[in-house]
Amino acid sequence: MTTPLPAQDTPEVYVHREPSALRKALPWLVLAAVLLGLGYLGLVLWQSMAGRPPSLTIYTVKGGWKTFLLFLLAATGVLALTSLIGQRFGQRRTGRAVNYWAVLGDQLTHLFLILVVLVAIYPLFYVLLAAFDPKNSLFAFPDFSNPNILYRAGLVPKLSGLTFENFGKLFDGVSIPLWQTLLAVVVGASLAGLLVMTLIERARGSDLGLARPRTYATRLLVGALVLLVVFLTPAQFQGQGNESKFLLSVRNTLLVSGITGALAILLSTTAGYAMARLRFPGRFQTLLFFIFVQMFPVFLALVAIYALLFTLGLINSFTGLILAYSGGAIAFNTWIYKGYVESLPESLEEAAMVDGATRWTAFTKVVLPLSGSMLVFIFLNQFIGTYAEFILANVILTGVEKWTVGVMLRSFTAGQFSTKWGIFAAAATLGALPIIALFYGFQKYFVGGTVSGGVKE
Repeated sequence: MTTPLPAQDTPEVYVHREPSALRKALPWLVLAAVLLGLGYLGLVLWQSMAGRPPSLTIYTVKGGWKTFLLFLLAATGVLALTSLIGQRFGQRRTGRAVNYWAVLGDQLTHLFLILVVLVAIYPLFYVLLAAFDPKNSLFAFPDFSNPNILYRAGLVPKLSGLTFENFGKLFDGVSIPLWQTLLAVVVGASLAGLLVMTLIERARGSDLGLARPRTYATRLLVGALVLLVVFLTPAQFQGQGNESKFLLSVRNTLLVSGITGALAILLSTTAGYAMARLRFPGRFQTLLFFIFVQMFPVFLALVAIYALLFTLGLINSFTGLILAYSGGAIAFNTWIYKGYVESLPESLEEAAMVDGATRWTAFTKVVLPLSGSMLVFIFLNQFIGTYAEFILANVILTGVEKWTVGVMLRSFTAGQFSTKWGIFAAAATLGALPIIALFYGFQKYFVGGTVSGGVKE
């Protein structure tokens, strides 16, 4: 008698089904619909612009759009030729078939990205040039007699007339003692050293024994910067206009951002560790509340924050601004640190507690030393976010000596007939330097911190 096989042991048979004709044609139908839509929009734009005189323009190049289209066609033809050469060369070099359309698609994508980057960089380039323009205007005046089309169209100011006059006004009436000047030199030298070491590491692909010098340079930079920020006083700025107190606003911003970053580490690490390792009533509801808080933008709570700080007597004070920033930093940073702690093996803490350590000792002696990169990420993330914040600072701070960089920049453009665009551009350029230096020097912590906090191993 033959015993039948159990149902679960019966091998499954998979039948391969060819996709239907409609499913095969669907991507092509979507592509055709997109192309027809773009063609229709182009036709409508052409009809609306045909025969209409140019408006709100200073200089018009006749047939300029035709020249641009011809440039795109010529560039596409060149890329098609180079893609063909690259395909044949790649096939001979690797011995494998290379898809011509894939190579051409990559080349056209690069062309499109280059055009997008140029369009995105131009406003930054223009503001940088406007910072050196003594006419104190954000708009370049066209020179119709100049053969250079950039000058003739007013796209850039004349490079021959650029000076440091706007930057000089930002330091008018500022008195800096010798010891503060030496600290500023130390800060600059430390930044330059870190930049050189970073470039060497990236060029050669290894640290080459630069870990210890990098640590010393970082500590020297932080120590000198803290001393410079703490001991810089409003009495050192005796200029007449608001622009003479711009350096004071940078000091105020660094002070507020630094303390807020330190508080973000203190609050988010303790809260994140408790959420990751401890089990207590209301834990899940608290995490949901943190997500719920992140749903609403900051300006929705402006009235409540202002009323609370007014009741506590903290209006126009760094204390009130730091407390407002720190409260908003808890939710996001707690979730990030919670994810990072959950990626660490819990056996390390259990081994420490078997040896007699308390939960707090295991946290401070085991978990925190392993969280160096995450702590740097949390600090820099909060520092940069606070440095660029404007809305809360504009509401809470009312005295010019307490203004941050964002509020100071707004004061240069507040007057209807006294807008200081040149000084605004110069101040914006100088104010962006600390963030550029921090982001460039520590960008690996942003990437590593986001991945470590968002992916559980």
